[in-house]
Amino acid sequence: MVDQLQEANFTGQFDGDEVPELSGGWPILGHLREFQRDPVSMLLRGCQEHGDLFRFRIGPAEFVLFSGLEAHETYFKAPDDQLDANSVYQFTVPIFGRGVAYDVAPEIMTEQLGFLFPALRESAMRSYVAIMYDEARVFADHMGDEGTLDLPVAMNELTVNIASRCFLGEEIRREVDAEFAEAYHELQNGINTIGFFFPRIPIPSHRRRDQARKKITEIFTRVLTEQEPVETESESFMQTLVKARYKDGRELTVDEITGITLTALFAGQHTSAILATWTGLELARDEKYLNRIRREMGEIYEKDSNLSLEGLRQQPVLENAVRECERLHPPLILLIRKVMRPLKYRNMVVPTNTMAVVSPAVSHRLEQLFSESSQFRPDRFTSPTNEDTQALIGFGGGKHRCMGKNFAILQIKAIWNVLLDRFEIELDAPFPAPNYGSWVTGPKAPCLLRYRKRSQPTVFH
Repeated sequence: MVDQLQEANFTGQFDGDEVPELSGGWPILGHLREFQRDPVSMLLRGCQEHGDLFRFRIGPAEFVLFSGLEAHETYFKAPDDQLDANSVYQFTVPIFGRGVAYDVAPEIMTEQLGFLFPALRESAMRSYVAIMYDEARVFADHMGDEGTLDLPVAMNELTVNIASRCFLGEEIRREVDAEFAEAYHELQNGINTIGFFFPRIPIPSHRRRDQARKKITEIFTRVLTEQEPVETESESFMQTLVKARYKDGRELTVDEITGITLTALFAGQHTSAILATWTGLELARDEKYLNRIRREMGEIYEKDSNLSLEGLRQQPVLENAVRECERLHPPLILLIRKVMRPLKYRNMVVPTNTMAVVSPAVSHRLEQLFSESSQFRPDRFTSPTNEDTQALIGFGGGKHRCMGKNFAILQIKAIWNVLLDRFEIELDAPFPAPNYGSWVTGPKAPCLLRYRKRSQPTVFH
């Protein structure tokens, strides 16, 4: 009987009640105005009105929000042919390219992303940590003794440098550094709200995006055809893809290698830069917790002053701060799927063609999941409180959980190990509000951090 009920949930065999609608919608516009002002407050209002399932309208499009653990389970366990991502994320196709990611069937996308698993094994992660430390150290050397950082710009630059070395390989990064960075920046700017709805509309940012994608394809083609194979202890993501084969034995084309590498690069860099920014901002206004991180660093690295994978894994005080920033400031406030077949939840049915969404920014602030949910409290993830980290969905959930999550967290921890070891930090402007006008939600400008060189002996030499 249980199996029959589960099957019915995914096939829409049973009738059910209509999902309740959020109040306050306008004719034609629906909830667009309120959503543009503050989508998280709007969706939290919906949770207060209707609980863990309700619908709202953005223009003609109908959305249903799933919030809370039970609703998340239904959402993330639904099969791809019932909750479809490809039709939603078509705005990524001009960036990642044809024949990869959201331009192929889900099973092909899963196979393509599976090619990257060897590049995420422990031996590779160990070499990535060395790159993370080296790039953060060089960045810190250029900061001088004191000054002010535009934190989002700084974290974007640093994570691009790290990700391009890890994903493209050290030799390739040295060869294409300047031209790749410029083109990649234009690709980043191609992710915008207009592009979500109209990915091919010929606005200036889209034209620059398309030229940048062409330039990166040229760079990768040149590298892959001219670069001699280099034997190293660990492979870059790109080297892994060169050796990969589909199940039918076929090699990957240059276009596929380019697209999958860009998919991994965006997943591993853009959100990491945002989360690293929020982490620095929260630590800058919590001196007591920041000093606990420094004490932890001293205890772990006092005998061996080299940043290492093993050391980073032994830093729960710092990791809990990153987790808490993922909870309070998830880079993606909405994860969206299109309903291809009716989906039953409790006594309600979500109809075909609805946009089904979960919101990390909303679910992470539900008091039934996280006490004092608006407060920065990293110790919520340690005993005796020990709130459930499985309720965190900043990196997705279920089979769609981001495979690069561990890479991202290691990167953020490595960056702040180096910067907190070297500098005292403080906010140089009021704590910023989220910028909901961007697809990836970072802080609004100004976002300035003042720093000065520490007088105490450093841990890392």
